[in-house]
Amino acid sequence: FYLTPPQVNSILKANEYSFKVPEFDGKNVSSILGFDSNQLPANAPIEDRRSAATCLQTRGMLLGVFDGHAGCACAQAVSERLFYYIAVSLLPHETLLEIENAVESGRALLPILQWHKHPNDYFSKEASKLYFNSLRTYWQELIDLNSGETTDVREALINAFKRLDNDISLEAQVGDPNSFLNYLVLRVAFSGATACVAHVDGVDLHIANTGDSRAMLGVQEEDGSWSAVNLSYDHNAQNEHEVERVKMEHPKSEEKSLVKQDRLLGLLMPFRAFGDVKFKWSIELQKRVIESGPDQLNDNEYTKFIPPNYHTPPYLTAEPEVIHHKLRPQDKFLVLATDGLWETMHRQDVARIVGEYLTGVHHEQPIAVGGYKVTLGQMHGLLTERRARISSVFEDQNAATHLIRHAVGNNEFGTVDHERLSKMLSLPEELARMYRDDITIIVVQFNSHVI
Repeated sequence: FYLTPPQVNSILKANEYSFKVPEFDGKNVSSILGFDSNQLPANAPIEDRRSAATCLQTRGMLLGVFDGHAGCACAQAVSERLFYYIAVSLLPHETLLEIENAVESGRALLPILQWHKHPNDYFSKEASKLYFNSLRTYWQELIDLNSGETTDVREALINAFKRLDNDISLEAQVGDPNSFLNYLVLRVAFSGATACVAHVDGVDLHIANTGDSRAMLGVQEEDGSWSAVNLSYDHNAQNEHEVERVKMEHPKSEEKSLVKQDRLLGLLMPFRAFGDVKFKWSIELQKRVIESGPDQLNDNEYTKFIPPNYHTPPYLTAEPEVIHHKLRPQDKFLVLATDGLWETMHRQDVARIVGEYLTGVHHEQPIAVGGYKVTLGQMHGLLTERRARISSVFEDQNAATHLIRHAVGNNEFGTVDHERLSKMLSLPEELARMYRDDITIIVVQFNSHVI
């Protein structure tokens, strides 16, 4: 099934979103110029989510990508809730008191976040009251704990991640008299999600990562070329420190069964995640919750089975690894993306493709034909095609879309092959997932003048 270029474009652009930071008196005082984001589903429905918001009561901007597994329920909940937990963790004591007093007396609340959302990024209305009550309990505890010290961003991020995961677990244990909500909180808790979140405030960039989505910095070297700096580490079997951490937390007798076939207990790829209570709750608690839960839960095979060699839970944590980086003038952009991108592209190529896209300057690599026998005619064709590509330069208005086009359509010469792109985008749902994962990307452009 062959798609025309306009059809390919309409698929690629369906979920694209851009935000430009407003200027004041002709000047942009933020260290961020704006961001582009996009998603390309492989699962139906897509299990990835994305979020972006400006913090209104503190300074800074929050951006994040969330990769769900065993369904999209947990990724959806985390994408709606996590930024509120982070914002509340960062608020000064007086502001928390103001907010609590406003709720007490029924006055309008200070807005905490200004969201930047694509129309497809929805909020679950049914759960908003439940979510609000859990958040309120958290800020009440923060008020009671008031130490008078200003909150450290790193600590705020860690506390917010852990607290939200704890609330997801508690809500599922308590249940809800409303059967729809009861089923929702259980679906959220039994599915899982990884999260990679950036907090940018002036020159301070913090990345909080749980799982295997990634953050990468695009740096422009003095000669104009591009390089990539990793700002997160994958929490999976490829990360030796992570494997060690998991082994340290369990008795020596379990050493052989903890990581099997590169998966946690032989089942889960990421070693850190939200939700996934199958890897956190005791067997007794799992049975009790499922037995008292709605019938739909009993029909779900995933919830019924207990992981093999399940002796000393929890095996999984949502605690993020936080990396702090002070922005420099040569740091031009940040890419946050779910593993669907990194499975298909090397970070160095990502840095070059986005860098060239943002500056409009192509640094032509010598054409590499790596081991292929190429005739002069074919080489001429490749060079002609390259020249045509430069003249039609950058048909995309969005850096994330441009990156997805390369991730899905690149051929062995590192150029976008329309035929390959067409084939990959026209795969039926049940086949698409065998060739690629959901891809979600946010590209944040920094303001070098301010930095």
